[in-house]
Parts: sequence; C-alpha cells; structure tokens
Amino acid sequence: MSVEFPPSEDDADLERVVTVLDDAACRKILSTLDEPMSANEIATAADIPLSSTYKKLDMLSEASLVRETAEVRPGRSRTSRYVTDFSQIVIELDEERSLQVSVDRSPAGPDGVWPELVEEFSR
Repeated sequence: MSVEFPPSEDDADLERVVTVLDDAACRKILSTLDEPMSANEIATAADIPLSSTYKKLDMLSEASLVRETAEVRPGRSRTSRYVTDFSQIVIELDEERSLQVSVDRSPAGPDGVWPELVEEFSR
C-alpha cells in the first residue's frame, strides 16, 4: 500500500528544478551562462547542438532558472539573449519531512537592470 498526496505547485517547482539539474546539458548551459548570451553562443560554448540548446533553454526557462532578454542595437533586429535567473538553489527537507526547493534571486537579476531597459525601449 502506498501513500499518495495530491500534487501541489511546490511539487511541480521541485520536479522542474530537479529534472533540469539532473540533465547534463542543462547543467552545462548553466555553467556557461556567466554573461548574457544568444542561443548560438551558448550552443558553441557548451558544445551542444543548437536544436538541443533551444530545448534545454525552454526547460530551464520553465523551471525559472534562465530567462530570455532582448537586446536591440540601432539599425539591427532584436536579438534574444539568455541569462541565469538565480543566485542559489536550495533543496531541503522541511519539518513535515517534505522536500522543498527555494530559488534565491538577486533583486535585478545577475545581469542588472539593462535587459529590462532594453525590453522597455524595444516596444
């Protein structure tokens, strides 16, 4: 006999984070993102095929560990850049013996306020 609990939003967050951290390509992307980078730059730096890079970036975005920002240069089109969106991940066992995940984020994100300003001016 097994005991089952209804899934909660916290369970979904925990599962998403653990899933991407269990994926070697996702971990490689996270370790590569020390500055805002395009998908092509990430694929090259991490030595991952571009199609896989996009899939992994989607997974990381769904887990709220990476976010897409926009870069606009005069006379050029808008370019997507990706940045890590956390400073620390903690997985712990709480008082009720349930696993909990917390993702600490810096107030402006690891890349400061520039992406927000770029997005604002690109509208």
